[in-house]
Amino acid sequence: MKLVVVGTGYVGLVTGTCFAESGNEVTCVDIDAGKIERLKQGIIPIYEPGLTELVLRNSQAGRLKFTTDLVSVAPDAKCLFIAVGTPQGDDGSANLTALWKVVDQIAPHVARDAVVVIKSTVPVGTNRQTWERLKEKAGREIDVCSNPEFLKEGCAIDDFTRPDRVVVGVTRPPVADVLHELYQPFLRTENPFLVMGLESAEMTKYVANCMLATKISFINEMANLCEAVNANVNDVRRGIGHDQRIGFQFLFPGVGYGGSCFPKDVRALIAVASRFGLPSKMLHAVDEVNNLQKEVLFSKISQRFGGDLAGKTIAIWGLSFKPRTDDIREAPALVLIDQLLEKGATIKVHDPVAQENVEAIYKGRLTYCKHHYDTLEDADALAIVTEWQQFRNPDFDYIKHKLKQPIIFDGRNLYDPKLMAERGFEYSGIGLRAAQ
Repeated sequence: MKLVVVGTGYVGLVTGTCFAESGNEVTCVDIDAGKIERLKQGIIPIYEPGLTELVLRNSQAGRLKFTTDLVSVAPDAKCLFIAVGTPQGDDGSANLTALWKVVDQIAPHVARDAVVVIKSTVPVGTNRQTWERLKEKAGREIDVCSNPEFLKEGCAIDDFTRPDRVVVGVTRPPVADVLHELYQPFLRTENPFLVMGLESAEMTKYVANCMLATKISFINEMANLCEAVNANVNDVRRGIGHDQRIGFQFLFPGVGYGGSCFPKDVRALIAVASRFGLPSKMLHAVDEVNNLQKEVLFSKISQRFGGDLAGKTIAIWGLSFKPRTDDIREAPALVLIDQLLEKGATIKVHDPVAQENVEAIYKGRLTYCKHHYDTLEDADALAIVTEWQQFRNPDFDYIKHKLKQPIIFDGRNLYDPKLMAERGFEYSGIGLRAAQ
């Protein structure tokens, strides 16, 4: 098929590239001329494992193109995907300004048999509003499909090409047939292609993310309670995870979730519920617990040093909100940095890929280290915020030698408290019982 994908952010670029990889002719569109020019040169604006290679291969094969001229490519598209940003507004609701600009622009140019597919995460009712708006602007009916994405940053290529399910919301069955044909190359393992109404598809996206966010906030709250009663949350997690009704996924305690999806989507669904006059006490709690959890590591550090951090040097490993991405949106590391700076601490940081993004915010207020061991020189303590793979089995003797004091605050529970005590470290994790 000939496809157009509007928006070359995380979702749009991955979507367009993967569809090109399966043989479609894809044109990715963005209003940022500089970004489009860099993409034409093979310079990828985001870090996602495997994406650069796929963009280069499909661009060289002529299946993947980039342009700023939406009007010129819209008429030839069988499917026109809208994957623009829907950032959080002041009231927590999604800002749809970019979406409506695209809808208004394409309305006069979409082919009669084309399908407009909404990939952006949008409030319930937006797809139906899009259908009505297109009809008004174009003077005819244009098919609209809700096709929410379920991509995990750091695993997006695998998630797209090996989906556990594909969800489409449509107003009539032939539209679903078009999308089924398009996704067929990725559904060979019999994973389901789920067809439903527009509103149900929109809700599916929000409910999925809110459910996962709820699991994270729940285990974090339980971890804090475990620590208070001298229990070990890892033991508790194993004790409940083998119950098939509960499972282990997203039951890893830490310093809170971040990124572009969970925080925004939880607040957006709260806003939807408010609009319909319904209470959303659970989602409010999920958001509140997560915000508080991002302060736990700082509280531990401050308490250990008697509340006086002026003149102290803290090494931080990991800045992105999760490993395998350079995304620092709502990252717990930024909360820790802000709190440490406010108390007069000196901060030395390292992240494998997100360092430039952090430097763009903090400039010379931090020391940026090329290697994670470089952060340890003259540091009073080490704080681990992101569970990058290279942090899991470090040279503990070297760490102990470089730190002023062998103190580690582990926000991701990478190490065994008992072994750390045997190695001579003062070690504090999340929800872990002190080594006996």
